[in-house]
Amino acid sequence: MQPSTNPPRSLDDRPSGRSAVRIAEGLTLRRPRAEDARAHAELMGHPGVQPSLLQTPYPSEQAWQERFSKVPDTNSGELVLLAFHGERLVGSAGLHPVGPQVRRRHAMMLGIGVHPEAHGRGVGSALMDALTRQADDWLGVLRIELTVFADNARAIRLYERFGFEHEGRLRGYALRDGRYVDAFTMARLHPQPPVIESAAA
Repeated sequence: MQPSTNPPRSLDDRPSGRSAVRIAEGLTLRRPRAEDARAHAELMGHPGVQPSLLQTPYPSEQAWQERFSKVPDTNSGELVLLAFHGERLVGSAGLHPVGPQVRRRHAMMLGIGVHPEAHGRGVGSALMDALTRQADDWLGVLRIELTVFADNARAIRLYERFGFEHEGRLRGYALRDGRYVDAFTMARLHPQPPVIESAAA
């Protein structure tokens, strides 16, 4: 179950997806903009963030600017959110289609990165809450999937708090700093799948 009791909210029904949602004192979430490319590249390349993702060092600011300049395809259900503390980018997360296969439309992939200096300040929880709410309440996603390096205990605890369960271990999953490391596959099923309300008698 989700730890928050706030009412569901959609981020797609805001004008052009540009509005920011205030979560806590000084913390806001919003969709990325082209001008966020430099800060996002720095976050993805931070030595406390990059090794936990499948990013390579020295990410391209230009590549992120090109990606963030595109109009979001809201029909795909994809949602990328940035977390800001004041004006500083402290986290990034996304909910992405798993692929084009029609028989996998009920599933999406989740990825997240939080600046080490923002650990323990609710940034990861705010991003996870927003993405799981979007998946549950507005997209009807049955299954959210992710992979996480087996030694990333902090991230695993966060995922478990949001209902993700371990499904398997991928041996030698990815190269990290010259060594092949294992990862866990984790998934979360919709805790209360939508139903049709009974008509009043």
